[in-house]
Amino acid sequence: MSSHDDRLLDISMLLGPGTPEWPGDTPFDCRWTSALTRGGSVNLSSVTMSPHVGTHADAPLHVRDEWPAADALPLHAFAGPCRVVDVTGLQGTITFKQLGLPETGNIPRLLLQTGCSIANRVFPRDWPVLSTACVDTLLRRGLLLLGVDAPSVDDRESKSLDVHHRVFAGGAYVLENLELSAVAPGEYDLLALPLRLEGLDAAPVRAALRRRRAAAAAAIDAPPPRAHSE
Repeated sequence: MSSHDDRLLDISMLLGPGTPEWPGDTPFDCRWTSALTRGGSVNLSSVTMSPHVGTHADAPLHVRDEWPAADALPLHAFAGPCRVVDVTGLQGTITFKQLGLPETGNIPRLLLQTGCSIANRVFPRDWPVLSTACVDTLLRRGLLLLGVDAPSVDDRESKSLDVHHRVFAGGAYVLENLELSAVAPGEYDLLALPLRLEGLDAAPVRAALRRRRAAAAAAIDAPPPRAHSE
C-alpha cells in the first residue's frame, strides 16, 4: 500500500462459528429464527457470543466495577492518527526502547503487531506484552489507545491485568484481536468504533486503517483528559 493510497484496510477478525474465544468464555453462535427456505418472509438471524470474541474494545468496567461500561467509551479515542509497530521478533515483556518509537512527540494510538493472533482459528499459547513502565511512558506521550493483534494486552496467565489497569487509570483505552498480518508498520489513520452496548464490559468493533498522506514522524493529537486516574 503506497503513502497516497486512500483505500481502507480492514483489520477486523472474521467473526463466525469457529472464531476462537478466550478459553471458558461464551463462543460465537448463530441461529436462524426465520428463513426463506422454511417459508418465512425474510431471513432473520440471532447471535449469542461474549463481546470479547473477535475484534473488540475492552471497557474500563472489564477490570473494575466502578469504572465506565462499553456505552461510555469515547469515540475520539478510536479514530485518528495511529502508529503500527512490528514486535513479532520479541517475547515476554517489551520495554519502551524495544518499540523503536521517536524520542519526542505524542503517540496517541499504538497498534502492536505480535503475530500471535487468532487469525488461523487457533488460540495462541502466549504473546509478548508491554511492561508497565513502557505503558507509563506511552501515557506521558499522550496515549489514547493501545491495540494488539493478540487476544489481550496482558499476558494469558495474568490475574492482576496490570496493563489493563495502567491503561485505563491513565485515561486511555484498549483494542484487542486485531488482524494486522497484512499491515506494514508505519503511520495510519484508524477508524475502530465500538458498538454502544449499555452496561457491558466490552464491545465488538469493525476496525480499519488508511495509510496517512505525507505521514509525519510523530503524531500530533493532544493528550486526553485523565478521567480514570487514581
